[in-house]
Amino acid sequence: MSNTRKLITFDWAIKRLLRSKANFGILEGFLSELLKEEITILDLLESESNKDDKLDKFNRVDLRVRNQKQEIIIIEIQYDREYDYLQRLFYGVSKTVIEGMKEKQPYAGITKVISINILYFDLGIGDDYIYHGTTRFIGIHNHDLLGLNEKQKKLFQKESVEALYPEYYLIKINRFNDIARDTLDEWIYFLKNEEIKESFTAKGLKEAEEKLSIMKLPEGERKAYEQYQDDLRYQASMFESSYGDGYYTGREEGREETTRTIAIKLIQQGAEIEIINAVTGLSVAAIEELVKSL
Repeated sequence: MSNTRKLITFDWAIKRLLRSKANFGILEGFLSELLKEEITILDLLESESNKDDKLDKFNRVDLRVRNQKQEIIIIEIQYDREYDYLQRLFYGVSKTVIEGMKEKQPYAGITKVISINILYFDLGIGDDYIYHGTTRFIGIHNHDLLGLNEKQKKLFQKESVEALYPEYYLIKINRFNDIARDTLDEWIYFLKNEEIKESFTAKGLKEAEEKLSIMKLPEGERKAYEQYQDDLRYQASMFESSYGDGYYTGREEGREETTRTIAIKLIQQGAEIEIINAVTGLSVAAIEELVKSL
């Protein structure tokens, strides 16, 4: 049996260690294995999303990266333990797009966003442990795929319509069966078990093994990490104790209030009504009423 070393959880690393440029190699390795191309992190986006908050359940880091084609992409990594998630996913991407736009910037200059979501619960129905989502337009009658014309390809420097829109990766850690068949699976194994086997060769894992060891944390940082783990166990216990009739009774009302809150935040960010409609599902009339009330 190969030796393993116990490492800190990836969510803690994202919140505390991986935001340092000295540790970018770890995230670069993970992103390169997932996206199947060399990724170089240029910088951490200093947005509201990246504020450090001990009580922040919305563990998230936004990165500006360059791929092998020299394209600039915003990578949004979310490590979440929440159950009510899909609307939050759409909101997070929309917010990242808006925050990444410069004033009076033409739409053609919008930066591509890739949302990577590391999930420790079973979101939706499906047997796989990695899902990839894109936006495509299919003809209703002929079932053909809408493409870009030559002028659009030159303008956008893209070959397909879906390349213009955000992409989504949902990594359902608990669905992984602990059998690493390739280097991406080695990363999934680490994310699930906080362990790295000696035989693993995935990019970034050797650096993770060196820098994310619990035993190498300073005493103060180690105590903060232990407290963080206790907080997570408490949150999980509280959720389980409330996940009964009372939860379901208030769920619909809570969902409606969440939708309104998201819409209001998007309005305040200056989002177009069409974008708010697509993200929240609220009617144009309802959104216009919200605009008037603010």
